[in-house]
Amino acid sequence: MFEPLAQVAAECVARARALGLRCAVAESLTGGLLVGELVSVPGASAVVSGGIVAYDTELKRSLLGVSRVLLGEYGPVHPEVARQMAAGVRRTCAVSGQYAGVGIATTGVAGPDPDPATGQPAGVVFVGLSSERGERHVEFRFEGDRQQIRVATVGAALGLLREELVHLLSAKIR
Repeated sequence: MFEPLAQVAAECVARARALGLRCAVAESLTGGLLVGELVSVPGASAVVSGGIVAYDTELKRSLLGVSRVLLGEYGPVHPEVARQMAAGVRRTCAVSGQYAGVGIATTGVAGPDPDPATGQPAGVVFVGLSSERGERHVEFRFEGDRQQIRVATVGAALGLLREELVHLLSAKIR
């Protein structure tokens, strides 16, 4: 069942606030839509450190610390790139010397054409997540036009962020 993005974003902000932690976002194919959805929630400034749109592959390396070797060998649409972007944005968006509690990142192919660097077809998306629980990535395959793929990616990323915050909150309560 489809949940409105604004509702999931509001839940993420509320859960992060309950945990007293900050979130940071690194985006490629979503181009700012993900952090935009989060900051549209009243009170988001208490929990969203910031976002980096690293659309160009070189910015993934220079701003987020993604491995030059990884990018050279596999290109920007790769699960490890998503994971490294998420870890990197936690560092890059540190506030008062403290890393963001959760980093989330998007990379993939919005289309309509395949990625020129990798040949990956439109709809291939990787979302990276980094927190004190560790780092991981999740792969998605979406269908639709460019905008539909981008919006679906935002929904998937918000869902993963909410899930991570639920796990962190459960661990804190125990």
